[in-house]
Amino acid sequence: MTKVALTGAWRVESPSELQGTVLMPGTLDTNGLGHDDQELSADYGSGKPGPIGSRLTRRHTFEGTVRLSRQIRWTPQPGRRIFFEVERARRLEVRVGERLVEPYRPQTLITPHVFELTGLLTGDDLLQVDSDNAYQGMPHDAILDSSTATDHTQTNWNGLLGEIGLRVEEDTFLDGVRVYPHGDVLSVEADVDSRQGFHGRLRLSSDALAQPLEVTADLEPGRRTLTWSDLPLGARADRWDEYQGCLHGMTIELLTPDSSMVLSRVSTDFGIRDFAADERGRLALNGRAFFLRGEANCAEFPQTGFPPMDVGSWIRILEAYRSYGVNVVRFHSHCPPEAAFIAADRMGMMMQPELSHWDHQHAFQEDVSYRYYRTELEQTLLFLANHPSFVMLTLGNELSADATGHQRMAQLIEDARSVDDTRLYANSSNPHYGQLGSDDCNEVYTSESYKGHDLRCCFANMRGSTNAVHPGTAHNFEDSMQAVRKECTVPVYGFEVGQYEVLPDFREIEEFTGVTRPDNYTMIRDRVRESGLDQRTWQDWVAATGELSRICYREEVESVLRTPSMSGLSLLGLQDFPGQGTALVGMMDAHLHPKRFPFARPERFRSFFTDQLPLAVMDRYAYTSREKLSGTVKVANYGRRTLQGDLRLRLQGQGVDLEHVFRQVTCPVGKLTDLGTFELPLDGIHGNQRCRLSLEIDGVTNAYPVWVYQDSQPERPDGLYEARRFDQQARRVLDQGGTVYLSPDSTAQSLPRSVQAHFSTDFWSVGTFKDQSGTMGQFIQADHPVFADFPTDSHTDWQWWPMATQRAIILPERYQSIITEMDSYAYLRPMTQLLECRCGKGRLLLSSMGLQNLTEYPEARALQTSIYRYLGSKDFDPHQLIDPEVIDQLVA
Repeated sequence: MTKVALTGAWRVESPSELQGTVLMPGTLDTNGLGHDDQELSADYGSGKPGPIGSRLTRRHTFEGTVRLSRQIRWTPQPGRRIFFEVERARRLEVRVGERLVEPYRPQTLITPHVFELTGLLTGDDLLQVDSDNAYQGMPHDAILDSSTATDHTQTNWNGLLGEIGLRVEEDTFLDGVRVYPHGDVLSVEADVDSRQGFHGRLRLSSDALAQPLEVTADLEPGRRTLTWSDLPLGARADRWDEYQGCLHGMTIELLTPDSSMVLSRVSTDFGIRDFAADERGRLALNGRAFFLRGEANCAEFPQTGFPPMDVGSWIRILEAYRSYGVNVVRFHSHCPPEAAFIAADRMGMMMQPELSHWDHQHAFQEDVSYRYYRTELEQTLLFLANHPSFVMLTLGNELSADATGHQRMAQLIEDARSVDDTRLYANSSNPHYGQLGSDDCNEVYTSESYKGHDLRCCFANMRGSTNAVHPGTAHNFEDSMQAVRKECTVPVYGFEVGQYEVLPDFREIEEFTGVTRPDNYTMIRDRVRESGLDQRTWQDWVAATGELSRICYREEVESVLRTPSMSGLSLLGLQDFPGQGTALVGMMDAHLHPKRFPFARPERFRSFFTDQLPLAVMDRYAYTSREKLSGTVKVANYGRRTLQGDLRLRLQGQGVDLEHVFRQVTCPVGKLTDLGTFELPLDGIHGNQRCRLSLEIDGVTNAYPVWVYQDSQPERPDGLYEARRFDQQARRVLDQGGTVYLSPDSTAQSLPRSVQAHFSTDFWSVGTFKDQSGTMGQFIQADHPVFADFPTDSHTDWQWWPMATQRAIILPERYQSIITEMDSYAYLRPMTQLLECRCGKGRLLLSSMGLQNLTEYPEARALQTSIYRYLGSKDFDPHQLIDPEVIDQLVA
């Protein structure tokens, strides 16, 4: 086999005005051709047409058919077979001169496009390629909604990518080889194409086989697949595993009858691994239950508008994911180029591609859809067969269908198993949004819920345990999994877990130098400036939302680690999603760079997104010094080695150092081991403080914050008037130069200009899910004297949960607040939960947290006590002036 590259200059023309010379591989976008991206959307909050606010803007866009042509001055040798190949493209039609060439194998958006030109080239020929990204005769809408072609990420590019050229083969040649591991044996398939028929020898050799194989081959003319089953592995054939990219080589040769000459040779790398469910219904790799730590890649490549086609780039991408603890990458409604799988093979990363399919209403119901995706499925499985990193596949994202669609889904899964039974398959990721559960055809189930039983902590309407249940470290999904297990026995893992948004860092705007323009980012930046927020304040807000986002992600991860019947979770996500309303949910920006803040450091996320972790299971984070800190200790061990030795649990703080030791314990691989209970007295702790509860066993560590408060009832200082309404007495006290603590009940009736706040930042983006209030957590003046007896950081943490889930007042203008409720960039409303001012002749502290109604919580009592102390001290000396009539409008 030889190859002739056809990269470089091509001529482009279309029925429109597009014409000129372009460089291939590339797209119209990378060559600066196309129309203005003129989709208009409402500017956030203004209701007026403006720039695209929901996604990045393409500098050039085009949908339709373009003709790419190139003169080929090259004469093939007689008797050779010639193939034109494009590694990745949209729908293609190929002509030599005016003669239409039929595809050699079915075309898909995932696999290489191959056309046989044998007998058509004369030595000076015009090769014409019609490239269609309007997908005539294909399921247009399902493709455009998917990450394969949506302008919200990859863009619906038009062009030719990767390797482009001619491949020259002998009259009889090997077109491919596929190696399938099954325990201690291999099955091998070889595709042979012969125009005249073949009589000779065929040899298989591999460093993994116990011995090479050589057989006689008598083949009739045509294309056929030869199969060898149950080939024994050698004793030293190593297994491919998580983070261990052990690969072997396989070579198949066509030989002359006397074996003296090689006529055709194909070599491939492959890995030996078993990926299946174990006897407990958990995902297992090589028989070892592991913890799936997934990330969803939605084809966010803002520089090019398409995924990179080279191995080096994918190694860098997968290294970025791995630095945060990821071991499985899910490709949301798309499949990356083969270079991604080559990189993953070498690194020991696992991959879950999906078909180019997002039809959340009637998947596969239309015949055109069923025909196309059946082809795409088969061709994908054949093309990626030798990649051990390829462990799972679903038929698309969030697919819904009627009975016909589901029957076809089941048939597709059966077809997939018949082609390749070394992967696991499901009919969809998050089918029917979890409402109907799992079809019998599925080998895995990944969803947000199962018939109303939650499988993650937060949802689009801010529903879920993160914002509804007083926090501790005991939450898990065992109740949900009991309901699942009544009907479904396959491995289960969480779908698109997280989605806690972080405010944008506008320094990222300078990174967008490629085919997309961040108009949505600049629009937000301009509105932030117009709202009166200075750069330093905004950077502080970004940091505060990032810290809170990471805290919430940790709770999601540990909730699943505390659920031994679940196989893990797949995040959405570690990387910002620059579309769908601008969903900046990541620890990394859209270019896969860690954000420029401490919260985004990979090691901080990897500290809990890992395979081995000791877990303290406690009902609460906040206690009084009259209580005992008690709970249980469990150890999640999904690594490769048993953890054993003493487990030391240690509570440390100012003047406190308590320890509980579990002596000589053993925590086997693939299990959540319960070590028993612990109890630590807190009566020796003085003052209110945040302590550190750490756990360590066999070099593996974890740590939690624990807040301990002195147990005393809040005492209102003399001379302080505390009011639930801004009544006449409050006005008189202020007129007389007195002090008023205005603490209305935290209700919509008492606070007519307020919104419901939540503990977490908002979900995904307000641009996509408009029903949520948009609050982004608290920004706290941590060094303010009001917190002298209430330890706090500048961002929301678990001790703030009772207060953070109350209401926030919308101010008429941006006043200085002690506790600012940060707002989504969709609205940028000035909001507060705690504010002080001079009002009339007196001093006023306004709280929207309703602390008087939260006395069951020690953290709320402690905050109230600290506020009372502050109000009775000389430190209470506010400077900003707010008119009484303004306060009257805020409180009923």
